[in-house]
Order: sequence, then C-alpha cells, then structure tokens
Amino acid sequence: MVYESIPRTVRIILLGEPGVGKTSLILSLVTEEFTEHVPPKAEEITIPADVTPEQVPTNIVDVCLNEQTLEQVAEEIEKAHVICIVFSVDKQETLDKIASYWLPFVRDNCPNDHRKPVILVGNKIDLIDYSIIDNIWDIAEEYPEVDRCIECSAKTLTNVSEMFYNAQKAVLHPIHPIYSIEEQELTERCKKALSRIFKICDLDGDGVLDDYEITLFQKKCFDTPLQLQVLDEVKSVIAQNIAGGIENECITMKGFIFLHCLFIQRGRNETTWTVLRNFGYDESLELTQSYLYPNIKVPAECTSELSYKGQQFLTQVFEKYDQDKDGMLNPTELKNVFSCCPRIPWHNLRYTVPTNEKGYLTLQGWMCRWTLMTLLDLQNTSAYLAYLGYNFLENDTQKSAFHITREKKIDVAKKQSSRNVYQCHIIGPRGCGKMSICRSFLGIAHKRIKPHTNERGDAHSCDTNCCINTVQVYGQEKYLVLREIAITRVSDPLQPHEVNCDVACLVYDLTASRSFEYIARIYIKYFAESHIPVLIVGTKGDGMVMRQEYILQPEVFCSKYQLLPPQVFNIKENKHDVLVKLATMAAFPHLKHFASFAGDNTSWWKAGIGVAAATIVGLVLIKILNFQRQ
Repeated sequence: MVYESIPRTVRIILLGEPGVGKTSLILSLVTEEFTEHVPPKAEEITIPADVTPEQVPTNIVDVCLNEQTLEQVAEEIEKAHVICIVFSVDKQETLDKIASYWLPFVRDNCPNDHRKPVILVGNKIDLIDYSIIDNIWDIAEEYPEVDRCIECSAKTLTNVSEMFYNAQKAVLHPIHPIYSIEEQELTERCKKALSRIFKICDLDGDGVLDDYEITLFQKKCFDTPLQLQVLDEVKSVIAQNIAGGIENECITMKGFIFLHCLFIQRGRNETTWTVLRNFGYDESLELTQSYLYPNIKVPAECTSELSYKGQQFLTQVFEKYDQDKDGMLNPTELKNVFSCCPRIPWHNLRYTVPTNEKGYLTLQGWMCRWTLMTLLDLQNTSAYLAYLGYNFLENDTQKSAFHITREKKIDVAKKQSSRNVYQCHIIGPRGCGKMSICRSFLGIAHKRIKPHTNERGDAHSCDTNCCINTVQVYGQEKYLVLREIAITRVSDPLQPHEVNCDVACLVYDLTASRSFEYIARIYIKYFAESHIPVLIVGTKGDGMVMRQEYILQPEVFCSKYQLLPPQVFNIKENKHDVLVKLATMAAFPHLKHFASFAGDNTSWWKAGIGVAAATIVGLVLIKILNFQRQ
C-alpha cells in the first residue's frame, strides 16, 4: 500500500541554443531512428502511460526561440515538471550558455520555494571520443536544482530513452529532498524518515534487522522475496564500507541508512522513494494526510472503539518496547515507543489509567489509554497508529483498527448494548467526592489523592477529567470511562456533551445536608425524561450521615422515580460494586428504571445469558480471525 503525491502526468520541456538537437532527440525517441531533415520545432508529444517505465503519461514540449517569444518560453517553464537543457558536446559555447543564460533564466521563472529539477543533456557524443561530464559538475554545484547530467546522441540513439526516463525519475523520484549533492550525504529529513522506518521494521526491538525482518521489509516494499545470496552480498557491501553497519550478521540502523545513501549515489533514487512512499511519505518527506487520517466517519449516536486487529497491534507494540519484560513500560521505554512520533500524546497517566506504584504503564493501562483516545479523539489515534507503523505491518489502513458501534437507539431497541466501552458521567456539587470515586477506580490509595481544580472541559479534555479501567459485566470485560463533570456554581447549566453518556452517576455528600438537593434538581431537569440510566451515590459513608434538606429524602426520591436505592460509597473500603452496577446499567440501556430490573431475578438471569452468549460469539470470531491470519 503506497501513499504518494506525484503528478498524474509528467511534463518535460527541452531548452537550449538553436542547433543543439532538441527536436532531433524528441523525434529519435518517438520514431526510434534518426531523421536528417527535422522541422524547426516538434509539436507537443504525449507518450501513453503503458509504454513508460514508471507507468505515468508523459508530455514532451519542444522550444524554438525563432518561433516563440521569451514570455511564451517562460510560460512553458512554469507549466513543466522538469526542464532538460540541451547543449552540443562539440560546441563549448553552447555549454557556456547553460551557466550564463539558461539556468538563471529557468530559476527566474520558477518560485524560490519550488525549483524544478533540471537535467543537463550533452547531445552529439557521436562527434567526439571523450567524455565532458567532469566539466559539468562545477555548474551542478552552483545550481542545486541540477538533478543529473547525461551524454547522448540523437543520431546513434545512444542514451536517448535513458535521457527521457531520467527526466521522468527527476519528477517522480526527486533527489534533492533525500540527498545533498554538495555534502554527498542524505538529508536530515531523509535520515529521520529512514530511522522511523527502521524502528517499525525492527519487530523485536533489538536495534538490528535480522534476516526475517529484512525479508519481510523487502516483500512488503517491493512485493518480492530477497534471495539469500543477494542478502549476503548486501551485508558484505555494508560491512566493507561502514564500521558498525553489521552486528551479529544483522543490519544496524547505521548500515540501513548507509545502504540507501549508496542506492542514491548509484542513481537508484526510485528504490529509496519506493520505501519512503510505502511508509506514507510525500515529496516533502512529510507523512501524507491520507496516510495519517483515512476517511472514517462516526455517525451521531455512534462511538469509536478499537477492533480486534487494533488491540492485537497495540499489544505487539507494548511487548516490543517492554525491553526488560517486566509487564510494564517505564518512562524510558514509553519514550522509546513514541520516538518515531512527533511527541508523546499522553499526560497525567497516573490519574487516567491503571499504573503500578511508581506510575509505570501496565499492559492494562496501555490498552485503557488507547481505548480512551480512540473514544474521544479518533483522528489523533489514527495518526499515532500510522506513526507506529500500523499501515505497514497490517498492510491496511487504520480503518481496520477501529470499530464503529451501532446507534444508541438500536441498543435500546435490542435491549442490550453492543459496545465494549461505556461512558459514565460523574455529576455532583463541588467537594462531594467525585474525584474520590474516579481515583479509587484506578486503585489509588486514599492517602495518595491530591485535590486539584478543573475548569469546565470540552468533549475531548480527557487528560484532566477522565479516567478509564476495565470492569467485568457477567464475566465479560468491558471498559468504563468515568468523566468528572466539574461544577463551579450550582446554578451553572450542564452542556449537552456533559449530559449525553451511557450511564450517569449523580453524587452527593452524605455528611452535607444541602448536597442531595443539587443532584435531585439535576436529575429532574436533565435525566428524568431521557433514556440514560442513572445511579445515585452517596459518598463519605464513614462520616456522620446528615438528614438532607430537601422535600424528599434520597431513598424516597429514588423510589418515586423508580431508581435503585442510593448507593453508599466509602473510598477507604473502595467499594467496587458501585462501578460494576454502573457498567451493568450501561450494558442494558433499555432499562431506564433500573429498580424494577434489580428486583427481578428473571431479568438478571436473562441478561446474564445474553451477555454470555455474546461472549461466546466473540471468542468464536477471534478464533476464526486467528485461523485466517495463520
């Protein structure tokens, strides 16, 4: 799968002094024979894609100063993709005019930020018995846009096809983005791109490419296996030319980069460009938009989750960079994971996902964090999967890494959610203990909780007010996202994105007499007429419980609105059953009034059977996918 931004048609223009053989070169290419009597100017010629080596249609334009004005020539230069400046090898004055007139003229008619490649063509080599290439390199050093110099003969057809092929290559596989002719070295951008490619292909993360990794790289980039003898020859060339290029019969990054430098120095730009484009790079050595952001639409009422392929890929990435195999990523390992990305995309990991005592990311926390980013910022997730090489290793776009859930109303109609990730909004007055519920969900001890203030966030402010962990719902693992809705004033209205969720947890402080009134009003205003299940939770159950100053006490209020009785939450005991109840309510969104469901053992039994059946189907699908991959 190649992502590229190359012209659909290559337009070649031939410039030069009268009599140097521009028209003869064009006619010799087309007719494959030399014509003694040629017109002053050839008509524009289009060569079909199927007869060109690069399979790209090519237009060839002849220029005649006797028939065209300089303004018309300038217009042709502006429309061209590559300029061939022809001189006669037996006439020094035509070579001198290249530096004194033609190259400055071409440069004046090209934007400074978009200099077009130039091919210097020495025609009529049949008239001399020596090479003049060395005399041209001084010109090439002064004008970096000069891509290459070619000697040819329109009369004997020597190198005529090669000349036009190299003109095509100068457009389709330009040298200047990847190689500095002055320094005889790869550009820094090219080295950076090749370093990322090397890290992606280093499947086991040991810093070298073994024979299997090299063969896989070769097959995916060039669609052909690499013969063992050829591979040995490649290693031998690297070992002879650069120290540290080979270690334990494997290619190091140093050797990998040298190899591409050698390709370019030998005129095989297309080899390096084939590799770069297979990994998403455009002519500016930037990752293309189509590579980073495939068109993925998430309809309203739907959400985005990681697919099985996405989960499998991310598990492999975790295992690759967990170098000490301790089941977690320390800060250095985490930095290494994203070394081929613009930056580490996450912050506040310790208060967002499960970590160990030191704050290191476990595999569970790793999958939780990707699941959260997929839910809240699918575009960013797509881009980072691309940076990490999903497209190359899976031979597919990131679309296959995601699953778009069905609409919520269908879940309600089916009486069971098909989602694996549930969003729960924690809503309550300031200081009621919302943060305590979120922190305890991550297993953080009471003494480690540090208060902080939040601004009212938008739908994507997941780093500051969201946490995620897994919950078992009838034996099936689900992800539960707790989003704390920060309230500054009780009178502040809730925004739609603060209300819409899979289940709402309305929290009040058992020790504060006016706390329940707020969430009662919230329920009546936002949730009483909605399809969102609601659980009311009283926090600080280890303190002195106060009678609530509201027209109805919490138990009576819940009974009136057919809600589950208020759940008591005590952080010191870390009551996990509250979180299980929230996830279960989200799994069965049709049961808006959960109280009747809670008291009906038959309903619970039926729900359990339904989830168990879904689990079995999921396992069967996973086995089928594994079998197909094998």
